[in-house]
Amino acid sequence: MKKRIHLELRNRTPFDVRELVLDNCRSNEGKIEGLTAEFVNLEFLSLINVGLISVSNLPKLSKLKKLELSDNRISGALDVLAEKLPNLTHLNLSGNKLKDISTLEPLKKLDNLKSLDLFNCEVTNLNDYRESVFKLLPQLTYLDGYDLEDKEASDSDGEV
Repeated sequence: MKKRIHLELRNRTPFDVRELVLDNCRSNEGKIEGLTAEFVNLEFLSLINVGLISVSNLPKLSKLKKLELSDNRISGALDVLAEKLPNLTHLNLSGNKLKDISTLEPLKKLDNLKSLDLFNCEVTNLNDYRESVFKLLPQLTYLDGYDLEDKEASDSDGEV
């Protein structure tokens, strides 16, 4: 992952990077590595299918708006997201090991969170899943691409 970050910089400094896509590169011990708080202007981060178990060592990224974490093995400890990503608006946790509504509780602190995707997570099999998530996270506009009235997100709403 560190090597991939170095390659993605392409002679830029972390300060200059607004978008970082690290999909499919293996993480060491299931953790984020090589990503530092020097990426102060990062607005979009994609870590799809990198083998993450935890997001605990995510650096503070105050400008990050969209985080893609699908197809990993994250099962909880989401409190770090609220702590380190205060302006997050879009979060994709599809295909992770989230089983209970209670594991989503820390996301209440993400005041700006508008869109959450949980496709292919066990939590989606629970009775009243959608109602429970919207109740827990009243700031959400879209859950799995649909609003509370089951209206699909338009492309402009669903994107940063």
